[in-house]
This record gives sequence, C-alpha cells and structure tokens, in this order.
Amino acid sequence: MIYEISQRFFFEAAHTLDRKIDTASSKRIHGHTYQAEVTVQGPKNPETGMVVDLGVLRREIEAVREVLDHAFLDEVPALGAPTLENLCAFIAERLRGTVLPVASVRVWREASGDACRLTLAQAS
Repeated sequence: MIYEISQRFFFEAAHTLDRKIDTASSKRIHGHTYQAEVTVQGPKNPETGMVVDLGVLRREIEAVREVLDHAFLDEVPALGAPTLENLCAFIAERLRGTVLPVASVRVWREASGDACRLTLAQAS
C-alpha cells in the first residue's frame, strides 16, 4: 500500500511580475499571503508505522519557509520569475536533497483563487 502524507504552511512575500495583462499593477511591488502544501508518498515503515516522521517533514519545510517568508521574491536566488509555477518548482528543488519522498507541491493564494500543483514522478 502507498500512503500520502501532506503538510501545509504559509508565507507572506512581495514581488513584481512582468505580464502582458494587468501590466501596471503587476510591475509595482505588491504582496500576497501564499499557502503551500507538500505531499510525500510511499509505503509505511513497518517499524514506525509512518511514511515519514511528521517532525522531519515539518523541519524540512520550515527551512524552505524561512527563505520565502517576508522576502522580496524577485531577489530569491534560483527562484526565477516569482510565478506560482516557479514557487512550486523552487520548493520541490529545495526538498530534493532531503530524505523526503516528495510526490507533489501545491502553492495557492486564497484571496485570488489562483493555484498551481507540481506533481513529481515517483521512482518504482
């Protein structure tokens, strides 16, 4: 059996964005409260009964959150344009070197209804 365990977190950040529509407001520095969810996937360990210890999951997520929270996203190294897509990829990449079997990353802005989910291929 394969289980999925998720942990949500939020961060507040400012950015600009060069867009073809809503150009003036997007180019001005503005901020959002972002919600994010990291989902890990795998069989449960027969000794612990867990896919991953939630304490480990929270610790690794907090390290990523510290980089993004109250940041000017335009200046976050390796993020690129501060789009929802790039935020998903950035979070997934930062978690790649950990013990977490990350299956997906979702980032959304509740106030505007915008969301993005990045689903990662799992090794067999």
